Amino acid sequence: MDKENKKLPGDKTNSAAPKKVGAPKSKKTADAKSAKKPAKTSKKDIKPQAPEVRRVAMSKESLREKGSITPPGIHLVDAFSRLKTSRTQREAPAVTRLPAGGIQTPKAAPKPPIAATKPAQAAPSAAASAPAAPPPKQISPARPAAVAPPAAKPSPPVKQSPARPAPATPAKPQVQTPPATPKTAAPAPTRPKSTPPSATVHSKGAVPAATEHALKTFKVSTQITVRELAEKMEVKVNDVIKKLMSMGVFATINQRLEPEAASLAAHDFGFEIQIAPMEMEEELALKAAVDKPEQLKPRPPVVTIMGHVDHGKTSLLDAIRSARVAEREAGGITQHIGAYQVRIPKGEITFLDTPGHEAFTAMRARGAKVTDVVVLVVSAADGVMPQTVEAIDHAKAAGVSIVVAVNKIDLPTAQPQKIRQELTAHGLQPEEWGGKTIFVDVSAKKRLHLDKLLEMLLLQSEVMELKANPDRPGIGIILEARLDPRRGPLATLLVQNGTVKVGQSFVAGLSYGKVKALVNDKSERILLAGPSTPVELLGISGELPQAGDTFNIVQGERQAREIAEKRRLIHREEAFAHKKHVSLVGLKSEIEKGAKDLNIILKADVQGSVQAIQDLLGKLTTPEISIRMLHAGVGNASESDVLLAGASNAIIVLFHVGIEPRAQEVADRAGVEVRRYEIIYEIQADVKAAMEGLLEPEIVEIVSGRAEVRQVFSTRAAKVAGCYIREGKIARGGTVRLTRAGQVVGEAKVESLKRFKDDVSEVEKGLECGIVLSFKDFQVGDLVELVVKEKHTRRLESAS
Repeated sequence: MDKENKKLPGDKTNSAAPKKVGAPKSKKTADAKSAKKPAKTSKKDIKPQAPEVRRVAMSKESLREKGSITPPGIHLVDAFSRLKTSRTQREAPAVTRLPAGGIQTPKAAPKPPIAATKPAQAAPSAAASAPAAPPPKQISPARPAAVAPPAAKPSPPVKQSPARPAPATPAKPQVQTPPATPKTAAPAPTRPKSTPPSATVHSKGAVPAATEHALKTFKVSTQITVRELAEKMEVKVNDVIKKLMSMGVFATINQRLEPEAASLAAHDFGFEIQIAPMEMEEELALKAAVDKPEQLKPRPPVVTIMGHVDHGKTSLLDAIRSARVAEREAGGITQHIGAYQVRIPKGEITFLDTPGHEAFTAMRARGAKVTDVVVLVVSAADGVMPQTVEAIDHAKAAGVSIVVAVNKIDLPTAQPQKIRQELTAHGLQPEEWGGKTIFVDVSAKKRLHLDKLLEMLLLQSEVMELKANPDRPGIGIILEARLDPRRGPLATLLVQNGTVKVGQSFVAGLSYGKVKALVNDKSERILLAGPSTPVELLGISGELPQAGDTFNIVQGERQAREIAEKRRLIHREEAFAHKKHVSLVGLKSEIEKGAKDLNIILKADVQGSVQAIQDLLGKLTTPEISIRMLHAGVGNASESDVLLAGASNAIIVLFHVGIEPRAQEVADRAGVEVRRYEIIYEIQADVKAAMEGLLEPEIVEIVSGRAEVRQVFSTRAAKVAGCYIREGKIARGGTVRLTRAGQVVGEAKVESLKRFKDDVSEVEKGLECGIVLSFKDFQVGDLVELVVKEKHTRRLESAS
């Protein structure tokens, strides 16, 4: 018994229990002594509890041998049964029952090993009297002692499943034996701490694993320098340089890194970078403004007229506006986006006329992005063309409604029903056929059914419930930008929301300024422009905005300037990121390949034309020759443009603009070629011809004769091949190719050609001759082919 009690260093009440049984008379003194003993043992108990925690973590076999705890399975059953009955004992605290059961504890205390092997049988009855806390491992020897008294507690409490009541309160008296019930609070808080260690050890082991894989993330703008990367990660610059060198990237402190290299280097330091364009707080504030439903009011629809070349788009708009526009366009082809507002009795409609030529794909796509309804103009005589399908794709991609205007129905060759069949194949099924697309047969020339078309557009806009807030600061999009010789920089603006007023500060793309004047489509100056209103904007500072740039009204000119400057900085970084870096190895390989460049300086009247011409010329680039656009801008060619062209051997291409007189004089002296164009077709044809002139001529091999080697003999002078001419002729001094079994074995010159004993210059088909070649390794049966190489001028189609 003493040995068994010594195995429980934290439980000294086991040794004191027998004395209480032998002296029941002095109950008060026993209680007093028991009250004093915990005070002495509480400090000692705290120290030995640590080794007990370590023993808890030991294997089951070793614990069974020492008899300190019962098997874990039995403990779990016992603990859960006690937890189920704990709620029923709230009315009468377990502390009051323990003295009765505590009298019998000395009887069972001397046999803890037996109790350790048979607690499973007494578990059902003992469950009611001794509700145990989560740490039952150390208290197991005291549990069998309470088996007899709680026999009065039947199984009904066991039926109560909830196990949530805090078992810590009933566990306090069980930690100490019944005589020490008031002082059980001291060991109780220490023993609940004995079981969590296993959990805390697990959690501590999990934390490093989580932090090891959790990478800190930060954003960078396009490319980042080595210094900036080091500052973001708060590490030394030398460490970053060393890491890059180990990756094979040699960079200086101020050198910009490619996104891949920066990402890999940051990952090794425990960081993850996200390449994303920076957004200023001012821009986020501009986007954050949300209109309330009560502030919204109906606005006119924005209608884009799209279609194939010469299908009557501008003529249709001309008929609607009762103005003459098509005659002013060079060649009758719309070169820019025109914005007009048409007022009819039932409302207003804003029209955008997009170009139909294939070079203006970008402008046509831009028109689809800002519109509400697309009027697809299709000629009833010509049918569906490639650009018609392209316009359908642009409209579908933008998610806008399509109204089909079948034009030129006045022509005798018009077939409106055929147009409906062809468009049905592209997903546009007419309403009369059960579809959702509105078809209207019109004639722009005869002005037929135009009113019906306008009514259909207004009806479509009513269904869409187009609304805007005219009381907020103006928001719009730049359709075109150009440099007027008299009025300076101009931009065609479509107000999409809010109101733009004269005198307000604005920012548009990389440009900013103050609204000096607003001119409508009738060349009238107005003071303000509301939603869906196209106007011409004056007052742009700095460079011209790009077509498609967003337009925003800001608080003041200072804010506009700051936003524009930040945008320029980001633009330069992005341009640097996409710039092709030329290395010595790359330059050498390009020279070896014989790659050539055609340098061009482009000046046009509007930004949209510049972009369209750039896209067109970019398609002409081939692996052997490419177009380098040294400079592209809006306005007349200046002296600086001519100097740049002279220094780089470039051609100046002018579209709808001229050249300054002083610049023309410099160009004449320097021999710089300046070409003016009014129609984009001519630019394409001339640039194509210039590129073909830079292409190396194509070498074409023509076999003019074939001879078969039938005999080989030698003379004093040389080895002779006796041949029979099978095709064409063999000429002296020509280049021949010897093939054997279909494989080329060599090339040689015809040094001598004899017919019998006579030297001849050539031998024709069906004759025999002797040939002396510079190549001596020929055999009977070889085929001798006379090859003539001719230079052919290459066309750009063959070069691609």
